[in-house]
Amino acid sequence: KERNKAIMKQTLFTGCATALITPFHNGEVDLPALHRILDFQLENGIDALVANGTTGEPATMDEKEWALVLKTVVDHVNGRIPVIAGTGGNNTRAVMQKARLAKELGADAQLCVTPYYNKTTQAGLIAHYQAIARNSELPVIVYNVPSRTGCGIQPATYAALAKHPMISAIKEANGNISSIVETASLVGSKLDIYSGNDDQIVPILSMGGAGCISVLSNLLP
Repeated sequence: KERNKAIMKQTLFTGCATALITPFHNGEVDLPALHRILDFQLENGIDALVANGTTGEPATMDEKEWALVLKTVVDHVNGRIPVIAGTGGNNTRAVMQKARLAKELGADAQLCVTPYYNKTTQAGLIAHYQAIARNSELPVIVYNVPSRTGCGIQPATYAALAKHPMISAIKEANGNISSIVETASLVGSKLDIYSGNDDQIVPILSMGGAGCISVLSNLLP
């Protein structure tokens, strides 16, 4: 059991993952453009890719479009680098369903933004993420971006989440370096920390961060 726990907590990637945009044309996913974007990322040495993260606007896509984008990315990458599926939302059951579909489509991990609008308590956040982790075979990257969701994760909450073997990492975009330092001191090696703000990559790396999940890298991988 301890050996399996250690395997689950292995670092998903180090360096830079691009939070991919989703190209559309005439109201439909532009697959030729998506293939060009993926070639550009791979040719320039990106370390991982996030499909259907919030930058890819999944909140305005239906399930068929979401699945098409993820499958296209997984098939095109063909195992060369990790593919992380954005599964987050404010409906815990729906997130779990997306996580199961992401696993079927070949994703390596999932990125889960905090529930937006619901004004979730810290206890509610723990229950939400633990339920997703229990009911999914994909490692979870917890995504904190309170300026957009209205919901922030406290360092002590990360410490509680770090105990679950399927919760592997944090994408931190709260903009508060002091809070991130406190989180790092509490979670130690139990959670990898990725910068979610392009202007905070260096300070987060300086405190032992594993890398970044970047928007800028759509242009500069």
